[in-house]
Amino acid sequence: MENFSLILAIVVVTALAFDFTNGFHDTANAMATTISTGALKPKVAVAMSAVLNLVGAFLSVEVANTISKGLVDETGIRPEVIFAALVGAILWNLLTWLVGLPSSSSHALMGGLIGAAIASAGVGAVHGDVLVTKVLLPAVAAPIVAGVAALLATRLTYTFGRKADGEAAKKGYRAGQIASAGLVSLAHGTNDAQKTMGIITLALVAGGALAPESDPPTWVILSAGLAIALGTYLGGWRIIRTMGKGLTDLQPQQGFAAQTSAATVILASSHLGFSLSTTHSVSGSVMGAGLGRKGGVVRWSTATRMFVAWALTLPAAALVAALAEYVTGLGSWGTAAVAVFLVASSFAIWKISRREIVDHTNVTDDEPAGVVTTAMAAVTPPPAGTVTEDLAVTLPAPAPGPEPSKAAV
Repeated sequence: MENFSLILAIVVVTALAFDFTNGFHDTANAMATTISTGALKPKVAVAMSAVLNLVGAFLSVEVANTISKGLVDETGIRPEVIFAALVGAILWNLLTWLVGLPSSSSHALMGGLIGAAIASAGVGAVHGDVLVTKVLLPAVAAPIVAGVAALLATRLTYTFGRKADGEAAKKGYRAGQIASAGLVSLAHGTNDAQKTMGIITLALVAGGALAPESDPPTWVILSAGLAIALGTYLGGWRIIRTMGKGLTDLQPQQGFAAQTSAATVILASSHLGFSLSTTHSVSGSVMGAGLGRKGGVVRWSTATRMFVAWALTLPAAALVAALAEYVTGLGSWGTAAVAVFLVASSFAIWKISRREIVDHTNVTDDEPAGVVTTAMAAVTPPPAGTVTEDLAVTLPAPAPGPEPSKAAV
């Protein structure tokens, strides 16, 4: 690596920072239903997910190659372009984490890369056929396929499980949930960790430290796997709460069906090299499982906010990345200014998050916290016959009057 410059080192560190945010942002994909149904304790769940994310990072490089070799033209892409792409992706990840919305880290990265590449080299720098076939189409198909599969699996599970002993069946489904959650975590490692591998490999090629068309070096695979595992272990508790409690109320049978369906879709996509969103897949499967149980419901107000976030992810990350690329193009001071802006913005978002703390001690509470609480309260009426704190009216104490006479008594 003869040409490993300062800017290239900054890009690698920033890419690993994105990988870290991907880990805690997308932990909910694997563990939200397992935690919400009580199959695993929160800290145990995220620890297991972290280990399996690390293992999954070593199983394939197909998705990494899609990003490093297929999505954008390597020719003329400077390391500063990759840096700008990562800025857009990180900020979108942090903003959606703050409000507890499970958006796609994958599409944030894709959007950032597309926006920065277009700002640097024009529309021709993006390979439109790869964008459509391996990013956009899977983005639409994944939640639908996973949702339908989970709906059917849930109905089959309840149909064939009617005669089973209730408590024994629940224990069996909880064990199945743990196994399927592990499978989702493994799938997440094979898909999402590779995206950071791909972006680092692209930066190394752009900076002249790696030959074009190269596969990710071993140190890139290891560092990306460790970064996403560490982020996963810390747990994205805000998004876990939304996924586990905000979309629907899940029973162990539904959790097992949802996770198994999502894992199947994600692993198949990783094998084909599709840059799939695990968030979309798991969200679709959770909603399908919610509809699959008789009497089950999906909270469409929460789902609608998720859909809006999904639609905004690519363009929002692309816009921020394009602006960052413009500033970095002004010279070294521009790159430094973007770096300072990224650090300051990330710190500000973290400080805001401390106003309403969500962690392993309250992640299974029924009421979401913080910004999401306000949004949900605005669109979700209270159940009939209940009085909420917001609707309670405090009446003044009655004025003291004359005591009744004994005759009156």
